[in-house]
Amino acid sequence: MTNFDKKIVCLALCSKGIEPLLEAELDLLGLEIIKQTVGAVRFKGTLRTIYAACLWSRLANRILLELKVFKVETASEIYDGCGEINWEDHFNVEQTISVDFAGTSSFIKNSLYASQLVKDAVVDRFRRLTGLRPSVDPVQSDISIHGKLKRGRLSVMLDLSGKSLHRRGYRKFNVNAPLKENLAAALLLRSNWSAIAANGGGLIDPMCGCGTLIIEAAMIAADIAPGLMRQRFAFTAWSAHDTKIWEEVVSDAEQRRKIGLLSLSLEILGYDSDPRAVGFAKKNIQELGLQKKIIVEIKPVSHLQKPKSETGLVITNPPYGERIGEVSSLKQVYQQFGQRLLSHFGKWRAAVLSGNSVLARELDLTPTRQYQFSNGSIPCKLFLFDDIHSKSAAIKYRIDARRSPKAMTNGSSMVVNRLVKNQRRLSPWLKTNDITCYRLYDADLPEYSAAIDIYGQFIHVQEYDAPRTIERSIAQKRFQELRDAVASFAPESLEKTFYKVRSRQRGTDQYTRIGNGHGKPLIISEGSARFEINLGNYVDSGIFLDYRKMRRIIGAEAPGKRFLNLFCYTASATVMAALNGALSSLSCDMSSTYIEWARRNFHLNKLAVDRHKLLKVDCLEWLRNETEGLGHFDIILLDPPTFSNSKKMSVSLDIQRDHEALIRAAAKRLAPYGTLYFSNNFRKFKMSPNLTDRFLVENMTSETLDVDFRRNPRIHNAWRIKHKI
Repeated sequence: MTNFDKKIVCLALCSKGIEPLLEAELDLLGLEIIKQTVGAVRFKGTLRTIYAACLWSRLANRILLELKVFKVETASEIYDGCGEINWEDHFNVEQTISVDFAGTSSFIKNSLYASQLVKDAVVDRFRRLTGLRPSVDPVQSDISIHGKLKRGRLSVMLDLSGKSLHRRGYRKFNVNAPLKENLAAALLLRSNWSAIAANGGGLIDPMCGCGTLIIEAAMIAADIAPGLMRQRFAFTAWSAHDTKIWEEVVSDAEQRRKIGLLSLSLEILGYDSDPRAVGFAKKNIQELGLQKKIIVEIKPVSHLQKPKSETGLVITNPPYGERIGEVSSLKQVYQQFGQRLLSHFGKWRAAVLSGNSVLARELDLTPTRQYQFSNGSIPCKLFLFDDIHSKSAAIKYRIDARRSPKAMTNGSSMVVNRLVKNQRRLSPWLKTNDITCYRLYDADLPEYSAAIDIYGQFIHVQEYDAPRTIERSIAQKRFQELRDAVASFAPESLEKTFYKVRSRQRGTDQYTRIGNGHGKPLIISEGSARFEINLGNYVDSGIFLDYRKMRRIIGAEAPGKRFLNLFCYTASATVMAALNGALSSLSCDMSSTYIEWARRNFHLNKLAVDRHKLLKVDCLEWLRNETEGLGHFDIILLDPPTFSNSKKMSVSLDIQRDHEALIRAAAKRLAPYGTLYFSNNFRKFKMSPNLTDRFLVENMTSETLDVDFRRNPRIHNAWRIKHKI
């Protein structure tokens, strides 16, 4: 019997367009990602984590165990290679089998012929070993074998999940062309429903059909495993199946379901104008026992109104008008829906899946982002609207602005041109990497010295305090020209633009509130992570965009590691490490405000607080005095301020003066083969040469500068430090 205690390689299959979401989901489930390909994610896992993937994946169609991957150049090599697999370790001769095969080549013109070769290799091996052969049942076999031939390499796999995982078991009643459950889950996750629900937001599907979107939304919000209602998984017929581990995984999921349902108090509403569809939706909801958590009513789109929740998600999959003559009648439905969103849901996010671009335009709304999906054989787009405003009104505003008698100055025009140029240059990179928060402008024109950052639909403008050599009137004129330029560049974001004057930071200035505290928290995304930011209340937003690549570097190194984050601010680096599989973490900062902010970031990303801890402490004092009982850390991030003389600190901090002692103290906590990442924002910083006596010190600043910050290579400096072994 083969030993399956070690990690084994599997393939999760999914629909096209869902791959990045599936990779993030598997990562959160504790699987080790190997590679993302079209329609699949390859990964490693233990029996426990693979069981968890089968039970908890909301996005995968199937989970396949990879048995062998080998090169083939002839049909006989397919037979020979499959015959060498120890099939007897996976099932016995009394079990029934089926084989399906995908792919062709110069020597395999027919996939049925290839599946016959695989089947023959399997049964012939059993005949040689036992004198008997397993029976073939193409309809309802105990064991399902999959072969995939691509570019001369054959992958042979065993189906662990069985029937497609989108079949949750609750949908007994359907209307025409319902969404598959895993596509519905993908739309919800892409619409950031998890974060909206975590913040108490509601959800409405105004054209809910048989209720798939609202049911999947409730399951996500209540932490219900999508596979709990399935009657069978294929791995139960697998010889390596461990009933005890599986029962533990199921028991944990059932406990989480109980806890999740008790705490679920969100408004989740479904409407439809078709009484038959509403009846079906109610029956499907009852199958899951969610009739007290989801409300479904007969209501046309023209009567749609915002419920009690101040914020939330309106998400729907309206008809596409596939039959001749339907498009004309559906235009009014789309128009009414767009008007209702505009008049009643200003603070909500909206998400619309449509396979008809003509009808989608009838919404008359400007999408924030668009994503490609496939609904069966129909290519579709998911349109996200963070800022619900009329597209035609925005166009009219721009036209009117151009006609305005108030002409921009030459200075304003120069800034606008630079903003347009920068946006055009960054756009391909932003789209490829799914980045929504970035630096658009960083004092590109010296006379207009400011940093302009984009956070989704929000703009954050920080003017650098003019030197004393510049007359105040001139500085004020230039800042007004800068404001005019930003307003011209993005007129639709006028009410979502924040202006600040950034002077040299002293002591704890960065922790001080500004204005009247009117800024409201916003939720942004960075990869699979979610972060709270606040553009109105503090000098800094809650996340340092220039450290994006540093967070990515730490995340890539984090799986299975112990992480220490010193001067952690809002602990965004810790979130990235934890989501990428860090074993444990400790994040330290002396500010109560930012420790609580970090705690909210942990909650947003559902981090396990027993493994990822926060500590309010003076990091300097802690490094000097707390030396026992903490063990070593594999990764340490040391990112102190340039200078601090806070009353909360026992001594002042000057990074140039104190960095050597600080690094040596932190390195005492570093495991022998660990990495200490040291960074700061002092432009004239010089690393002490004395540190090379015991450490390998490497300047890695260029590695940490992403595309939007390469124009300013001195925005921070970063170092990779290791023990000399």
